[in-house]
Amino acid sequence: MPPLPQLPSRAPPFGWRLRAGHLLLNWLVFGLCYQASAHMAARLPAQHSVALAADHGLPFWPWTIVFYATSGIFFTLVFLAAPHAEALRVVSRRMLFCTVAAALVFALYPARFTWSRPVLDDVFLGAAYRLLDAVDRPFNQLPSLHVAYCVVFWLALHPLLGGWRRAVLGGWLALVALSTLTTWQHHVLDVAGGLLLGLAAALLVRPGTTRQTTVAFYYALMAGVTLHIGWFLLGYWLAVYGAACLALVALAYARRDPHFTRKRNGRHTIASWLLYWPYLAGYRLTWLLVRWRERHRAPFELAGPGLFIGRRLADAEARLLPPDCHVIDLCAELPETPALRRGWYRHLPLLDLQAPRPSQLRAILALMAAQHRQGHQIFLHCAMGYSRSRFIARLYARSLRPCRSRSTS
Repeated sequence: MPPLPQLPSRAPPFGWRLRAGHLLLNWLVFGLCYQASAHMAARLPAQHSVALAADHGLPFWPWTIVFYATSGIFFTLVFLAAPHAEALRVVSRRMLFCTVAAALVFALYPARFTWSRPVLDDVFLGAAYRLLDAVDRPFNQLPSLHVAYCVVFWLALHPLLGGWRRAVLGGWLALVALSTLTTWQHHVLDVAGGLLLGLAAALLVRPGTTRQTTVAFYYALMAGVTLHIGWFLLGYWLAVYGAACLALVALAYARRDPHFTRKRNGRHTIASWLLYWPYLAGYRLTWLLVRWRERHRAPFELAGPGLFIGRRLADAEARLLPPDCHVIDLCAELPETPALRRGWYRHLPLLDLQAPRPSQLRAILALMAAQHRQGHQIFLHCAMGYSRSRFIARLYARSLRPCRSRSTS
């Protein structure tokens, strides 16, 4: 079999829409998780204090709220200043990780600042602190998100600056982190926890790896958000179940395991449904919506001599295929149509939205070539018919070109 042809890789578009998308996603996740964790913490019978002896000697400097407030400016600036798409993905995922991880701690271990601030006579500063108290929930202590974000801000922005500008950036972010103490908003342990959280984000989200881990990361993110929102809306057990399911899917994508749903002979086992019901049901619902939206279009198409491609078919649609058409199923998320399981059927799953391994591609292309040499027609399908089946069909057509050129020379 000829070597796999290299399909051209196109870099994702990078512009204001992509920047705005990442920024809005981060603000949305922050708003949802922060509010949900505050509501969950308020329901717990006790709130904790992490004050140390060193905290009693910390001064209250009201004017440092100016530095504290600039964290919101940096929150936006890092997305606007990202020089390329990889840098944007890195800073976005580091921020998302810090937000979701911190909010989980806020909900499970709610901590409050130990003592009250003095009454301020200054009109401006008094209004600033009243606004802070109205916006900032009392349970977001350990770890300090301000400090964790400062670590992310520094890692994202300092490579873009040099000389005195880099020094100004470092000094300003240090003052932002310090202001969490001098505004009497956080304790020393909160700051230490924020530093550790920021460093953990830097270690887990490394530059140059984001394109390979996109799907796994966002499933893990959805698991965290589901735990927050589901706990608040659905209750403890349903939230944990949904989050655990999504976390398992994220793990499967991180391991690049296309067999994680344990689909056998075109069907999912009972254990698979128990483990992955929200995931499998979501794909089923999406398939029904796609089928309804494209009800006036053919469910499959001819992609080459003897090769049909498309989405997962209903029984009535499957009868439109040529008789004795051999079926190659690339879909791990949906059970195979009963009408297609009765004939020649092979299940070679590929993960959705993620590049397959070369060994997987070779196995599928070799099987297709063997079936065509025997004169069989093939129906190649994935879940929705948009990506996997079309990609394999293009790859197969390119793999045949060297053979055709040699045979005609």
